[in-house]
Amino acid sequence: MTSCSLRAADRQEFQVGNPAVHPGDSHAVGFRRTVLAPLLILGCLSRAGVVSAQPGTWTSTGGPEGGSVTALAIDPVTPTTLYAGTYGRVFKSADGGASWTVSNADLTIPGVYSLAIDPVTPTTLYAGTGGGVFKSTNGGGSWTASNTGLTDTFVQTVTIDPLTPTTLYVATYGGVFKSTNAGGSWSASNTGLPLGPYGVAVVGIDPLTPTTLYAAPSGSGIGGLFKSTNGGASWSASNTGLPIYVHALAIDPVTPTTLYTVGGHGNVFKSTDGGGSWSPSNTGLTDTDVRAVAIDPMIPTTLYVATYGGGVFASADGGGTWGAGNTGLTTTRVEALAIDPLTPTTVLAGTYGGGVFTSADGGRTWSASNTGLAATSVGALAIDPLTPTTLYAGTSGAGVFTSTDGAGTWSPRNTGLTDTYVLGVAIDPVTPTTLYAGTSSGGVFKSTNGGASWTASNTGLPPNTGAWALAIDPVTPTTLYAGTGSGVFKSADGGASWTTSSTGLTNTNVTVLAIDPLTPTTLYAGTFYGGVFKSTNGGANWTNIGVPNVSVSALPIDPVTPTTLYAGTYSGVFKSTDGGASWTGLSVGPVGGLAIDPVTPTTLYAGTYFGVFTSTNGGASWSSTGLTAPYVALAIDPLTPTTLYAGTSGAGVFVRR
Repeated sequence: MTSCSLRAADRQEFQVGNPAVHPGDSHAVGFRRTVLAPLLILGCLSRAGVVSAQPGTWTSTGGPEGGSVTALAIDPVTPTTLYAGTYGRVFKSADGGASWTVSNADLTIPGVYSLAIDPVTPTTLYAGTGGGVFKSTNGGGSWTASNTGLTDTFVQTVTIDPLTPTTLYVATYGGVFKSTNAGGSWSASNTGLPLGPYGVAVVGIDPLTPTTLYAAPSGSGIGGLFKSTNGGASWSASNTGLPIYVHALAIDPVTPTTLYTVGGHGNVFKSTDGGGSWSPSNTGLTDTDVRAVAIDPMIPTTLYVATYGGGVFASADGGGTWGAGNTGLTTTRVEALAIDPLTPTTVLAGTYGGGVFTSADGGRTWSASNTGLAATSVGALAIDPLTPTTLYAGTSGAGVFTSTDGAGTWSPRNTGLTDTYVLGVAIDPVTPTTLYAGTSSGGVFKSTNGGASWTASNTGLPPNTGAWALAIDPVTPTTLYAGTGSGVFKSADGGASWTTSSTGLTNTNVTVLAIDPLTPTTLYAGTFYGGVFKSTNGGANWTNIGVPNVSVSALPIDPVTPTTLYAGTYSGVFKSTDGGASWTGLSVGPVGGLAIDPVTPTTLYAGTYFGVFTSTNGGASWSSTGLTAPYVALAIDPLTPTTLYAGTSGAGVFVRR
């Protein structure tokens, strides 16, 4: 089994080993309730192809479109040919972003953090991933691993010598490595570099004198920027005026002694003497969580920065002043930028959750370019109980999508949804056009028109709270519960107001809630490393009922015999047949999602680290369904339970019929 991990810069976004949003984390993402391994969160999805399974076959629904784009590259000769790297896939466009296709053949390691195109032979490109360097010589048609000599395979940046493109450099957790044979073999180039636990975040190359390089050590405690004038043979500090941590770099293509870095908490710094000294360059930059810098190749005093929360900023005076240009961006969390080398007023932005956006006017206005780009992370799935061809998908950063044709097509439904990191979706079983969405930091939102519009329903909830779990009373659906980092809250008026309902809850980080379908005053709460709690009086009081010292990700209840329930955890599945009084461990591996067949409740499905498994004997034994995506969210058609939906982390929704 291949392992994957998150790059250092992402660790502020993802709580490693955490199935829920960590208390106080303002960058929570929707799929954290169901995903938790260091990079396997969004990774390992290149293995989630269409695989035969019994009784049906898993297929991608092709949506929802969008998702998190971590790398962009434009063919320097044919700039209508584009590549987008995501946490799960590589996509290619041959029409300037009007449409995309998956370009993943043989790319077995996910988490694409860097894409680099050979400037002389642009059908040759390299992908820096969480599992090393992959090379394609046919424009992304197929890929092969190019890791010989690469002792650390977590690659954050790939850089190509523009004059001798068989010479490459990569920044990895193990430092800088160099290849002089187009990736055929690698050797370390770290003399003089202080290496910490995350190695080197970025390496850049002087386009006119490519033996001059710059590298930014990450997590060393020394950090800053280091310079080499001998092709990486040795390095020396180039830090005067720089903060410790540098995570992005851009070099002026005309005057390469002019450099721009992003350091500290995302501030931009500029050097005009080849890194000898640096000064801040942030005037007008109202969001300083900068993720990337790009320079206009024809007018290098024109710059763009991508920020995580403020969108895209542009400067026309070499970083002297900045102004935001976000018209048309549906998300302001931007991770990557690319500029058309022939028409540099055309700019691409890769966003966190929203996919790719294109600007044709130098970053003033933007339009989505996501047709065919199904890279969304879906952490919540809900099916209309009366019309099960209607589905809702809660995503990380792209809000709520709905399908009215059994996942054939998807449409965003986000009007009024000010927090698009959706952790859970709950449907009123009596009036299914009434929906509730739990979000990462915006609390609870309510829709009374099938998601066409949303309003915040947070009176009584703590400010900026994450609603990690939602549950609706099946008999009295105006009664609902929200699990948060501050415990359980209850509403008796359809979300209009909330009161705390956490007495006895010794662990208030509630990740999942479940209601007994026959006795809805009986509730269960799964917590973050606090086990399972039970209430028999509608949440007034809680008692810990076991499964201690584990983080609970799922709590499905047998709809026929509700004293039988299952706890999905990252230590496996636990089963109780006596309402939680006692538990038995079931061997299936770490679990992110669990679902019970509503007609034959001895049939279970588990979304595990190793993919989706099924049991037909109440969990006594398990077999693979053929889908190898880790930690998926699961939903079963209540009328046709052989139809199963899986929300993946980075590849949208899959269906098995």
